[in-house]
Amino acid sequence: MRQPSVTARRVAAASVSLVVAAGAVACGPQDNDAKSSGGDSTPHKGGTLTVLNSNPQQDFDPARLYTSGGGNVPSLVFRTLTTRNRENGEAGAKVVPDLATDTGRPNKDATVWTYTLKDGIKYEDGTPITSADIKYGIERSFAPELSGGAPYLRDWLVGAADYQGPYKKGDKGLSAIETPDARTIVFHLNKPEGEFPYLATQTQFTPVPKAKDTGTKYEQHPVSSGPYKVVSNENDGERLVLERNTHWSASTDAERKAYPDKIDVRSGLDSSVINQRLSSSQGADASAVTTDTNLGPAELAKVTGDKELAARVGTGHFGYTNYIAFNPEIKPFDNAKVRQAIAYAIDRSSVVNAAGGSALAEPATTFLPDQKSFGYTPYDHFPAGAAGDPAKAKKLLNEAGYADGLTVTLTHSNAKDFETSPEIATAVQDALKKAGITVKLQGLEENDYSDKIHSVKTEPGFFLAHWGADWPSGGPFLAPIFDGRQIVKDGANFNTGLLDDTAVNAEIDAINKLTDLDAAAKRWGALDAKIGEQALTVPLFHPVYKRLYGKDIKNVVISDWTGVLDISQVAVK
Repeated sequence: MRQPSVTARRVAAASVSLVVAAGAVACGPQDNDAKSSGGDSTPHKGGTLTVLNSNPQQDFDPARLYTSGGGNVPSLVFRTLTTRNRENGEAGAKVVPDLATDTGRPNKDATVWTYTLKDGIKYEDGTPITSADIKYGIERSFAPELSGGAPYLRDWLVGAADYQGPYKKGDKGLSAIETPDARTIVFHLNKPEGEFPYLATQTQFTPVPKAKDTGTKYEQHPVSSGPYKVVSNENDGERLVLERNTHWSASTDAERKAYPDKIDVRSGLDSSVINQRLSSSQGADASAVTTDTNLGPAELAKVTGDKELAARVGTGHFGYTNYIAFNPEIKPFDNAKVRQAIAYAIDRSSVVNAAGGSALAEPATTFLPDQKSFGYTPYDHFPAGAAGDPAKAKKLLNEAGYADGLTVTLTHSNAKDFETSPEIATAVQDALKKAGITVKLQGLEENDYSDKIHSVKTEPGFFLAHWGADWPSGGPFLAPIFDGRQIVKDGANFNTGLLDDTAVNAEIDAINKLTDLDAAAKRWGALDAKIGEQALTVPLFHPVYKRLYGKDIKNVVISDWTGVLDISQVAVK
């Protein structure tokens, strides 16, 4: 999911997104059972679910969305070839079939993937969904006027690098996608991609009937393939009203429960207002949730002291790491012992406190998140305990030629995100001072910060960064940050350490060939441990999501894919 500013387009996140995004120990949430809502805990159909969000659901077009796993609200309207498993915790990090009968059938070297559509899948108007519709939906995502979605298809599909979409005069479509019949679709890739089933969860794989395509206006009323259809979209997603798609059949969809009759998404709200309304749970707010607003430290302290409110907090973990980044082409960070000294000096307990405390952040010593699907392999190459080891740091500085200490500048964002913000920067500054390192802080406004750290020409030597995966695997986590071939010299660059190691690049290629995702995960974990020896980053912490929901909400499911409540599973009293 890239950096948080980009993650917002994806998930978080996520599917991206955050991106997600939106959306960390791989464990199922223990304080979000449906029974916590009181009374009859059995979920029933009916009622209206209200969604209270800060960020509008903009660009509600499957071509323009960047949503891992199909997204949260988008996944109610858009079905894809595959999707995320709608289960609590670790089980929810798996990819499962959606419109397709399976997660895909690769050829021997994973350069060709074939899918067969299920019988009986229909649009909201009752017409059948065909493989040609999925091909067209993907092709329109290449149109410049519908940009914003995941970039992988342009890189992965044969001959797709310069494709400009179906609206160009004389367009002949993407020859890399074949549809030999109405239920079969075949993808031809430039290189082996064992994780193609994960990519097929992105909304670009949503079927779009060509006859109903209205271009940039399609977002106002996209044709539903999911359990709900759009009946109103106001102010570019600020108010989104969804009602049942009567032609959706649960017999073709094992993932979405679709309990409520209506979904009312209201956005543009202040986070404190959202949490106050969910806390009070008056009127319609009793049947409300949020998909993008966390409890802050002060709010969490209040909630924790109230038994009834505490029972209405969903806890989730998402594949996300906050870290210190070094540019080894800038002195003194070209010296590995200086980077190691900083790693030893970090006081993770103070950093975690600055991020909101142990309920909202978990200390990290690995770059990969602490989840099985990523291939998490425990390591701590520079063990310094929870409070850091300034003595060890001073020893390394002496060996590096800085016996009298040194002065460095730490670049961070001024955004109040408890991630790359002043609170975290100050905690790092205080810890390094004990090791004889004077840290000057350079705080930048969010856009300036993002532009500076993502440009090879302006990247500072020492800065705060963070990364979230496009899907729960080590591939989209490690490759953008450490694959030398992904260094972008004249655009947005995410390989912060400018690492271009032949062995690392080769191992990334070797893992990408694997279609056994469990075997691939183990290799990603081993690669993470190997790269970590170079101290190109200092992992700090993984965030924990704590989100309140209304008192009449039932069937709360929070997977390790998104880390947030899945509204496709929710029922209201």
